Order: sequence, then structure tokens, then C-alpha cells
Amino acid sequence: MSKDIRIRKGLDIKLVGEAEKVTVNATTSNVYAIKPDDFHGIIPKVIAKQGTEVKAGEPLFHSKSNENMLFPSPVSGEILEIVRGAKRKILAFKILADKEQQYADFGAKDVNAMDGDAIKAHLLASGCWPFIKQRPYDVIANPDATPKAIFISGYTTAPLEADNDYVLTGKENELQVAVTALSKLTKGNVHVSVGKNGNSPLAGLNNISVHRVSGPHPAGNVSVQIAKIDPINKGEVVWTISPQDLLIIGELLLTGKFNAERTIALAGSSVKTPKYYRTKIGAEVASVVYNSGVIDEGNIRVISGNVLTGENVKPDGHLGYYNSSITVIPEGDDYEFFGWNKPVFNKISPSRALTFSWLFPNKKYDLNTNTNGEHRAFVVTGNYESVFPLDIYPLQLLKACAVNDLDAMEQLGMYEVAPEDFALTEFICVSKQPHQQIIREGLDLMLKEIG
Repeated sequence: MSKDIRIRKGLDIKLVGEAEKVTVNATTSNVYAIKPDDFHGIIPKVIAKQGTEVKAGEPLFHSKSNENMLFPSPVSGEILEIVRGAKRKILAFKILADKEQQYADFGAKDVNAMDGDAIKAHLLASGCWPFIKQRPYDVIANPDATPKAIFISGYTTAPLEADNDYVLTGKENELQVAVTALSKLTKGNVHVSVGKNGNSPLAGLNNISVHRVSGPHPAGNVSVQIAKIDPINKGEVVWTISPQDLLIIGELLLTGKFNAERTIALAGSSVKTPKYYRTKIGAEVASVVYNSGVIDEGNIRVISGNVLTGENVKPDGHLGYYNSSITVIPEGDDYEFFGWNKPVFNKISPSRALTFSWLFPNKKYDLNTNTNGEHRAFVVTGNYESVFPLDIYPLQLLKACAVNDLDAMEQLGMYEVAPEDFALTEFICVSKQPHQQIIREGLDLMLKEIG
């Protein structure tokens, strides 16, 4: 049964540099890195010490609060370095990859013969559990909980993000095995959202409820889809997983191998030939970016992820654990004289004052990282509501988080949101407030105090 979901509020940010639908192999990275900070709220306990040889899929560390939650190496090789920061906090595990990759064998499984407990144990032992996240709090799912439903968003609306319809083509077998396994972890439905006008391989799978989504960004955010399909109430838990992570789980169940392969979109106006690259989680960014060529290597920002939610990485940085794109755009270190006081035709805004992007709905923009303003106290403009499709008051919720008002946060719908849901309000904010950071800190406080 299919249900249509139409989102009216939002803002599509059309940027120059969309990846051409051509996939090539990235240059093999010499060093791969797994950063514990990618797993929010996890305190790592080292398993593989420096100098240890590991196979792909063998654990590097486990969660301090749950030793059964393992975090595996994406490749086989030697633990080159465990990078530490202040107070000996672990920042990264760096692995010098073998030329010939070796994989830990977890054994091929028949998911139809397994029950939910067996599947859960297998995903934990193989290191695939961190791919499953939970709402509320947007953290790795608690394996001791039972979700009322599982959500998978196959509809991509973030600017220059990888197109799931293209990336997943030909992977129906892995996808089917993965969703069959997930369906045994919940008493509810596995809800899969696809583009209304797309041709997603996800739409033809069994054991799922399909929803066809249309509308501007953030229609592809799983929070928006949860709110429209099966909203979260206090005391309830839902799990979410991204489509490319389904492929890793599916291949694990079919072959017994943890294959951390990712097909990422290298995009952005500073890339000469934007296209898709086949690489692995934790690969060096340079192995993708600087082999494709960039327009101006000295004045660019490389982002692991999309421009709204991604992380600024250095040339020697690494692909984030959950990212499926690398975006390269100009660094915004130039300023226009009296730029605030003249009509603007080359920038995006939901407002019709001075900015005329509304006259050109299909125009693509070459934007840089300039925030075009300074941080200041919240200004009440009413603009947030125009791009925020959830039935929540965004400004009031942000203020409640800023002052750590737990009661107000709970009443205003904090259980339903994740930091990415506030990326657009942050983008259009005239006060230049860090909305995603504010929401993340609010969720952390709720998890600690209410949990």
C-alpha cells in the first residue's frame, strides 16, 4: 500500500556543480580513519591497539556503556595511530590499509530462518549496529529497546546530495535481504519513502510500507516523514537507517563480509568534473577530491557531506562514517561594499526583500561559505516557519534549548527533531545563530536528564 506525502513548506537550494550520473573508482586510499565523534554520545574503549593487524570488519573499539556494541575497521591493515586530543580523548583510529584486502568471515545467513534476537546479535557482533539510529535524540539505537516502527528515507532533497535512485540501482537483492532482517526487529512497519516522480529500487521491495514523497527540502529528512506517517509520542522509539547502509547490512547477510563500500557524489561549483566515486568509509578525502581536479585549490572549502549539514575537512581529512557526498565550494572570505543595501540577484532567500531569487525558480546558484552577517541575538522575523514543515514552533524550541528549559523543550516537540531539521532555519537566519548546534546540545541534555 502506497501513501502520498506532499510537503509544501521548505526551500530547495539549487546549486551549481551537481554530480553527473557516472560512477568511477576512486584512487585507493593509503590510510583510513574512523572518528568516534561520528558516533554521537559514544565513549570508545580501545580493542585494537596501535600496531595491531586487523581484518575488515574486526572491531577497533566498543562503547563504554555497552561492550556488545562494536565499531569495526572498514579495511584490513595495521593500526597506524590512535590520535588523541585534550585529556587523552580519542579523536581517530588510523589504519594503514593492506594492498590485498582481507575480510573477517561472519558467515552467510538465511534471514528467513532467523528471528529478531538472532538478527540483532549478528548485527552487533559484525559491527553493523551503529548504522541504526533512533529517535528521539538522534543517536545510535539502543539494542535493548523495541521500536514501534523503522523508517528509511530514499528521497534525496538536500543540495547536491547523492541521488539514492541512481546509487541503489542494481542492488535490489542486498536491499531486500536487509529490509527483511529489519522487519523482524520491530512489531510495527518498515516505512520506506521514495520520490513521487522517481524510479527507486526501494519501491519494489517486500515487507515494507511505501510512501511517495514530493515537495522542497527538507521533505527528504526522515523526521518530516515520521511526523507525517507515525509521529513520535513521549515514551515511544523509532529507528532509522540510510539506504546505503542497508547495502552494507544486506551484503553482510548474503556473504558474511563487512564491506564498507560507499558510492559518494563529489559535487560543488569548485569541482571540474562532478561525478560519483566508489570508495570506502573513512577514506582520505584527497583520494577523491584532488584526483578529479578543482577550480581553485587555494580558496576552497571541502565538506564531508552536504553544504547544510556536512563537516569542514582539511585536505588530509577523511570521509565521515555516515556521509554519502563530498562537496567543494568557494571559501567565503570576501565582502561586498554596502552589500546589505542593494538589490541582489545571485543569492537565495525565502524573502522577497532586496533578494530576487523568487523571480528565477529554476536558476542554479554558485554560492560560497560567506554567512553575509554576524552573530547576534535572535530576531523575530517569522521566516523560520516558512521553511519548517514540522508542526512545531522552531524559534520557541530553539530558545527553550538555549536556556536549558527541559519542560518547554518536551512540550514544544523536542522528541521529534534532529539537528539536520534545523539546517534550513540556520541557513536563512538573519541572526546567524548556530541552530543545529543548539538543538544538538538540547537533545544531549534531554538524553542525560530524561533518557
